[in-house]
Amino acid sequence: MKTVLKLTVVAAVFFAAAAQAAPIRNVVLVHGSYADGSSWNEVIPRLQAAGMHVTAVQNPLTSLADDVAAVQRVLALQDGPTVLVGHSWGGTVISQTGTDPKVSALVYVAGRAPDAGEDYAALAARYAPGQASKGVVKSGGFAQLSEEAFLRDFAGDVPTDKARVLYASQGRIADSLLAARTTDAAWRTKPSWYAVSTMDRTINPDLQRYMAKRIGAHTVEIPSSHVAMISHPDEIVKLIMEAAAGHSD
Repeated sequence: MKTVLKLTVVAAVFFAAAAQAAPIRNVVLVHGSYADGSSWNEVIPRLQAAGMHVTAVQNPLTSLADDVAAVQRVLALQDGPTVLVGHSWGGTVISQTGTDPKVSALVYVAGRAPDAGEDYAALAARYAPGQASKGVVKSGGFAQLSEEAFLRDFAGDVPTDKARVLYASQGRIADSLLAARTTDAAWRTKPSWYAVSTMDRTINPDLQRYMAKRIGAHTVEIPSSHVAMISHPDEIVKLIMEAAAGHSD
């Protein structure tokens, strides 16, 4: 009986080590507010060319619970270790869902990275507010950015014709969405990477730096607007590939 138990323990350790060493080939991309899955269109083909299996989540943006459920459905379809990437509000969503055992690494792209139960608005209030918030237009319980704010403050370094397409397809968010609080902080147990957008007019770059440092992330700074995955896709892909490899260059 002792021999069988010993062999069982050895086998469990072996398979755990094998799973940990398994190469990460899955990437799940989570968009933020005032966006949809197409915001990853510059990143997706580059990751696919690198041999990655990529899925972009379509968040309903109706509540944190609804967005979490959308990500969980996609994670359930992954066949192994996965890099979970969140932009902006998507950082809140991956902080909640990243505890999933399939998630091996987290990547934040100008993303919120709240602690469990944290009042993010109170945290953000310690820094100068982003100019994009002045362009929020509310109607029927939902909000979106005005075209002026979107082009200037959200996607300021994206060519105007492309930015207008993004504006037309932006996700409308529930008025209460951004006030939601997480119950988990996956970055406390999962290795994290963070891309700070240094010209961001939506989330203060200094707030981004604070969050990146607090979560112990491997951090890069990109001279970008809020949407670095559109204006600087090569840098974002490099960061994701570093997370998949488990190290920072």
